[in-house]
Amino acid sequence: MINIDNDLIKGILWNADGLIPAIAQESRTGEVLMLAYMNAESLAATIESGFATYYSRSRQSLWRKGETSGHTQKVVSIALDCDSDALLMRVEQTGPACHTNEISCFHNPVADNGALPALNSGSSILQSVYDVIADRDVHPVAASYTNYLLLKGVEKICKKIGEEASETIIAAVKGAPDEVRYEVADLIYHLLVLLYKQGLTPDDIFAELTSRHRG
Repeated sequence: MINIDNDLIKGILWNADGLIPAIAQESRTGEVLMLAYMNAESLAATIESGFATYYSRSRQSLWRKGETSGHTQKVVSIALDCDSDALLMRVEQTGPACHTNEISCFHNPVADNGALPALNSGSSILQSVYDVIADRDVHPVAASYTNYLLLKGVEKICKKIGEEASETIIAAVKGAPDEVRYEVADLIYHLLVLLYKQGLTPDDIFAELTSRHRG
């Protein structure tokens, strides 16, 4: 359920077309996903349903994100900027946000000074991989290895985890950092598949690690 501040909603400065730009940000990673527009009706629908609903300027109609693709945005919070003319929605994105199948619509770098990390770095890439795994379950892809693992079930997934862990150990004992990096990536992928199959998320693991660190 989304808590509502009616005074702030009443203070929204809609543009001449009765719209306001709305930025969607992945709440778990901080990555900016997309920008779209809302009118009063779509904002009300978003608040009521808990899922992002936008206004299409080209079709002149409402559209719920992921209604046909399944790539929904569960709304965590909505904030109005200091000028009351833009919204920031923190969401839990299912699958890619962009129609090009990229995680974010902002995947075309125009300029940078080389100091920023890649968009899909650290916890962000773990969440991105997990989201793809979840999407494969809802929208199977022919010849997908992920779908093969999900179909075979926990026993097969655990067997692969054991194999990848053994290969990681062998690479480490050999003193081969490049091989270790490769094998650890394989191991983490299979662990993410297992997490999904067990109804867990990367956030659950981060929370567990945080609680141990604070202890």
